[in-house]
Amino acid sequence: MIRAVVFDVGECLVDETREYGTWADWLGVPRHTFHAMFGAVIAQGRDYRETFQEFRPGFDLYAEREARAAAGQPEHFGEDDLYPDVRPALAALREAGLWLGIAGNQTVRAGGILRELFTGDVDLIGTSDDWGASKPDPEFFRRLAQVVPAEAEEILYVGDRVDNDLRPGAAAGMRTALIHRGPWATIQWNTSEARELPTFRVETLAELPEMIDKFNVRER
Repeated sequence: MIRAVVFDVGECLVDETREYGTWADWLGVPRHTFHAMFGAVIAQGRDYRETFQEFRPGFDLYAEREARAAAGQPEHFGEDDLYPDVRPALAALREAGLWLGIAGNQTVRAGGILRELFTGDVDLIGTSDDWGASKPDPEFFRRLAQVVPAEAEEILYVGDRVDNDLRPGAAAGMRTALIHRGPWATIQWNTSEARELPTFRVETLAELPEMIDKFNVRER
C-alpha cells in the first residue's frame, strides 16, 4: 500500500516560468530565445544547466545565484507560482491519512521559501543542499527513504521527469507518478519509459487521491 507521498518541486508544485524568465533577464537575452535554447538542451538529453553555458561559457550557476542575491534580485517563488491544483491535492491527501513530503533539487534559500509556503501542510521538506546529494544520484533517494516513516515500496514519489524522478525513484524501490506539465514531461511524455515505468500518469495532482485510494484497495 502507499502510505506516503513525496513531491518534487519545480514543475510539479511550482510553475518555473517566471523564474527562468528572470534568468534570461540576468543573462541579458530575450526570454523567448532563452526558453528555446532551454528546450533544445533538454530535448537532447543534456543537463539543463548547459543552457547557461550556451549564452555565457564558464557560467557558474551557484556563484551567479549569490551574485543575484547580492544585487537584490535573488531567485524567488511564491504562492502565485504554485500550480492551482497543489493546495487542494495536498488537503485531499492529508484528509486521506497519507504522510506528505516535499523533496527536490533545491538550494538552502529555496528550502526556506518552501518551509514558509507549506508550514503545516506537509510532514517533511528536504532539499539536495540539505542532504548533500542531488537527483538522480541514488544517495538522494536513500536519504529520502531514511526520513520517511514507511518502507520504500510504500512511498510514492511524484515528479515531472523520467530521468531525474521516476527512474531513480523506481530503482530505490519506490512507487512513482509522472505529472504531465513543464518542459521535461512534455518532451518525455510519449516515450516508452514514460508510459511503462510510473505507477501513475496524471494530468493534474487532483487525480492522485482517487488513484491512490483505488491502488490501496487492490493491495489490501
